Amino acid sequence: MFRPRLQPGCLRAWAATALMLCAPAFCPELAAAEPARPNLVFILTDDQGYGDLSCHGNPILRTPNLDRLHAEGVRFTDFHVSPTCAPTRAALLTGRHEFRNGVTHTIHERERLCLEAVTLPEVLRQAGYTTGIFGKWHLGDEPERWPSRRGFDEMFIHGAGGIGQTYPGSCGDAPGNTYFNPAILHNGRFVRTEGYCTDVFFRQALSWIEQVKGKKPFYAHIALNAPHAPLQVRPEDEARYQGKVAPDVAKFFGMIANIDDNVGVLLSRLAAWGLETNTLVIFMNDNGGTAGVKVYNAGMRGAKGTPWLGGTRAASLWRWPGVFKPADCHALTAHIDFFPTLAELAGAKLDERVRSQVEGRSLLPLLRDPSAPWPDRTLFTHVGRWAPGTPPQKYGPCSVRRSRWHLVHEVKQGDGAWQLFDVKADPGERTNVAQDFPEVVARLEREFDQWWDSVQPQLVNERAVGPEVNPFKKLYWEQFGQPPAPAR
Repeated sequence: MFRPRLQPGCLRAWAATALMLCAPAFCPELAAAEPARPNLVFILTDDQGYGDLSCHGNPILRTPNLDRLHAEGVRFTDFHVSPTCAPTRAALLTGRHEFRNGVTHTIHERERLCLEAVTLPEVLRQAGYTTGIFGKWHLGDEPERWPSRRGFDEMFIHGAGGIGQTYPGSCGDAPGNTYFNPAILHNGRFVRTEGYCTDVFFRQALSWIEQVKGKKPFYAHIALNAPHAPLQVRPEDEARYQGKVAPDVAKFFGMIANIDDNVGVLLSRLAAWGLETNTLVIFMNDNGGTAGVKVYNAGMRGAKGTPWLGGTRAASLWRWPGVFKPADCHALTAHIDFFPTLAELAGAKLDERVRSQVEGRSLLPLLRDPSAPWPDRTLFTHVGRWAPGTPPQKYGPCSVRRSRWHLVHEVKQGDGAWQLFDVKADPGERTNVAQDFPEVVARLEREFDQWWDSVQPQLVNERAVGPEVNPFKKLYWEQFGQPPAPAR
């Protein structure tokens, strides 16, 4: 196993990480150059792909408000997340790869964020922020794992990985939930809302911001379940794309159009409140594309649930008017960088425990100057999702990435055959050059071997057993009454 290195004034970065890095992470002395600590608004969509934005070249979908974030902010063009939902969320909120948090799946208790991890909202709250989450959590539905126990002052969430989803054990939403008028867990009690889910989440987030603004800096975590399937969409939004694309894509694009409308309302409200110049708005999607890839995938290979660039490349738009100048940034960056960046912006003082947890680098040097020096790094992707009760599968779909190279293993356990792509020359990953560069394959495979061995002690959910009754359903029935017993 590699040994950790500590560079002066910076977060300790581990050389063998699941998304592995080799440069300074967090430099507190940089924070003094910024204006007063900004309010933070983070928008994360579910199953929207990199290509599902008109500013990224989509020929059909129109996203004028997300395009505005793109035009007015720093755009990370080589930013990567995990191939599926819960893993990305675990990495964003801890600054380390999901496997180090025990998150190797989206269900089967393997979506639960380990309890010893320190979360971003905990760090922000200690730095004087008030924190709120609105929408999707997907890191454990048992009460001790709720976001209200993980650093969020305000909690307004659905259960499981999506509204209406339910699986055996702990991962499940309120019974009978749909995207329209969903029952939402609000600070420990269910409320029956009115309206379409995306509108409900933005409305609640804006109401909360209006209540807390000016008292403390705030962090609003708006994690939408749209446009994830089932493709439940407002008819008027679906109508925008009917006849232009296949029926399922029309629904999918309609859901994104509704998200875009809400982003426009958010930006207008921030301006009306006088918060625009002291609020950083960040937009990302959580994994590769789904329904929209049949229309446009920005020239990439792969989609959600794959280790190809099309499974991990994400939009990463950072808008802070008057502070961050609009520009493209082509550095290799990732979700694990989110935590240290926001911690630095907040002026958080991180203790040794948190420093040793965080694997990512602060993006602030790049946000100030997109061409700033950024040493190369090694990032690891593993789709996980091996069958319950089986040992962790090292050679499942996985990959190793450096700025030029992408080493990909796409088949099931036991094959061990790596493919190598020069993504600078071949961003579509069409030509396997493994035979031309055997030394690169060998070096990256050694790094993967060391990383895989290092994460094994942290896969703490592999033998987890969930409760007999889903916790969201149990609480819902306690509050509103049990369903009638089936007739005998």
